[in-house]
Amino acid sequence: MFMDRILGLFSTDMGIDLGTATTLVAVRGQGIVLCEPSVVAVNKETNKVVTVGDDLAVGNVAKKMIGKCPGSIVAIRPMKDGVIADFAITEAMLNYFIGKVHNRQKWRAPRVVIAIPSGITAVEARAVRTSAERAGARKVYLFPEPLAAAIGAGLPVDQPLGSMIVDIGGGTTEVAVISLGDIACSESLRTAGDDMDEAIIAHMKKTYSLLIGEQTSERIKIEIGSAAPLEQELTLEVSGRDLIAGLPRKATITSEEIREALREPVQAIIDAVKRTLERTQPELSADLVHNGITMAGGGSLLRGLDTVLSQATGLKVKVTDDPLTCVARGTAVFLENLDRWGPAMESGDENY
Repeated sequence: MFMDRILGLFSTDMGIDLGTATTLVAVRGQGIVLCEPSVVAVNKETNKVVTVGDDLAVGNVAKKMIGKCPGSIVAIRPMKDGVIADFAITEAMLNYFIGKVHNRQKWRAPRVVIAIPSGITAVEARAVRTSAERAGARKVYLFPEPLAAAIGAGLPVDQPLGSMIVDIGGGTTEVAVISLGDIACSESLRTAGDDMDEAIIAHMKKTYSLLIGEQTSERIKIEIGSAAPLEQELTLEVSGRDLIAGLPRKATITSEEIREALREPVQAIIDAVKRTLERTQPELSADLVHNGITMAGGGSLLRGLDTVLSQATGLKVKVTDDPLTCVARGTAVFLENLDRWGPAMESGDENY
């Protein structure tokens, strides 16, 4: 332990929100130092990461290539539903991000905290840990994502007081009631931002016979997507490929129809929150009447989602400040309290 502390003085220990859509890295005392898409472009024949100019096609560089690659290259998102779908590519991505932040020498590899979904299996957790170790981490701590989000949101997690966090990421929605520094009740739902994008793609196919890509779908969600009626409904012109003629074509869509397309994933998230509330202990439920629900993650930015969730539960709902960075900021706080929380979550502990 003493030697580990000494090495820690010379390494850039970091917290990582290894998300399905985006990876964020926080460094103790510096805040968020990296925020890039969880995307890697690889050569199909060699399965090696390709380069664009002098840069490896990872993160921002790779995302620009989605849907635009030649036949020999594919842009991969190696995380799916919050867990590793492609072990080798995840390792390459982590190696790139850790090296970019740490700029390390081999003898002073960093300690790394990685936020993981609360519903992850032991096998999935071991895959995350092994990938980080192979990517150059000296020691790996796996920290429950909803707890990290609650800490990053500034909730009083240490108190004997119920706090509820709903963290909507790209691949998972984490719903948890937290008290006394631990999760009292939770649900990890593999319905989140990606499912909203897929619902929009399906709507465009069915209604307009227009095929659009992931990036266009995400833009539609951000620009005109909503969960509740808007004071002034919006329209947007989008382009794609006509499924009948096979030619490029435009279509003008409305926020009302996109809201209807998003109804199913939005309802799934609301149902998960209600199920968690039903399992919550009575005294903690009483606390939630006063404290309400806090939302985090990129999915929480969908217009009106806080409103429909409040209507469905009867509780006040607020979106935390800077919801995209909550989990990463929570891992940075964990780093500052390694002596307290670290021993239970060290690499090799099969409970995490």
